Amino acid sequence: MDFHLSKTHLLQQQLFRTFAETEIRPLAKEMDENEAYDPALLAKLQKYGFLGIPYSREYGGAGADTLTYTLCMEEVSKVDASTGITISVHTSLCCSCINNYGTEEQKQKFLRPLLDGRQVGSFGLTETNAGSDVQGAQTVAVRDGDDWIINGSKIFTTNSGFADVCVVFAITDRTVPAAKGLTAFIVDLKNTPGVTVSENIERMGIRAASNCIVTYDHVRVTPDRVLGPVGRGFKIAMGALDCGRIGIAAQAVGIAQGALNEAIKYGKERKQFGKPINSFQNTQFKMAEMQTKIDAARLMTWRAALAEDNHENFGPLAAMAKLFASDVANEVCRFAVQAMGGYGYCREYPVERMLRDAKITEIYEGTSEVMKMVISGSMKLK
Repeated sequence: MDFHLSKTHLLQQQLFRTFAETEIRPLAKEMDENEAYDPALLAKLQKYGFLGIPYSREYGGAGADTLTYTLCMEEVSKVDASTGITISVHTSLCCSCINNYGTEEQKQKFLRPLLDGRQVGSFGLTETNAGSDVQGAQTVAVRDGDDWIINGSKIFTTNSGFADVCVVFAITDRTVPAAKGLTAFIVDLKNTPGVTVSENIERMGIRAASNCIVTYDHVRVTPDRVLGPVGRGFKIAMGALDCGRIGIAAQAVGIAQGALNEAIKYGKERKQFGKPINSFQNTQFKMAEMQTKIDAARLMTWRAALAEDNHENFGPLAAMAKLFASDVANEVCRFAVQAMGGYGYCREYPVERMLRDAKITEIYEGTSEVMKMVISGSMKLK
């Protein structure tokens, strides 16, 4: 058992950190204020290979592993969680579905441009009345000859405002439960008649990320865009979410570490009663407690990433990492705001944004309550 990163991983971590500090940090506050992702920054993510990290070079990816991907997610999320989720949904959700279930032809046609930086992907599963309960989905797809016609809408579709393609899930058989009647489709969001993307949904946090309602009105898709066997969409979606939870855990670790770093920096400069506030033992002990929890969350995330890379049963480990890391992120961000007092509450400092961003890590890609269901289900308690 080795808790040290390899030289290659350390080099990659430093590259991600440098990019985050030089390219993302100067834009993070403005993007949050404008509630829009900077297109030039998105283009840099594509150009420099941030959207294909854990995938094979054979299909245009970087040929790295899941651990490298978590390092990326942490470093960018230290600075801007909106960038983190932009990368995560593309990588963990959209691309994993096509990589794991696509035919060779689908990988060449749809996965390659997503990995080599030409296109951006999104993931359409959640509906107004179908969040944690996927079986409440109402979007349907019916056969029309060899084609399929999709009708319905998906909410909270991250990246949809600028994405090229979306992996969309629709009911294809209402005579069976959704777990057996859901099918995955690859849909071109920009050039398919009947697809409508709403304006950005106004949100509390990750405000720079694109997050819209996508409506499908008699959208025709050809057979080559059916992903995996008909009726296997539920399994495809759940597998993608297992992958996604590792990315969100890493995002939560990054948010937490970024917030604590800001509090430490402030505490060295801010004086009360004639001394820097970091010199008070109460502050030191609290910061030590927060760093300990962050490191624990980080190691849990790395464990899940390594399990995925080793083709082990990583789902429960990913759920544990996300459950714990998201809780830590919220606790650390609340502490950072409190430690910085009134200034922490002001938008001049990034910790108030980090606190707003942290909350969603307990909700998306499986709420904390769903994580407990996944974990307890793996424990064979009955």
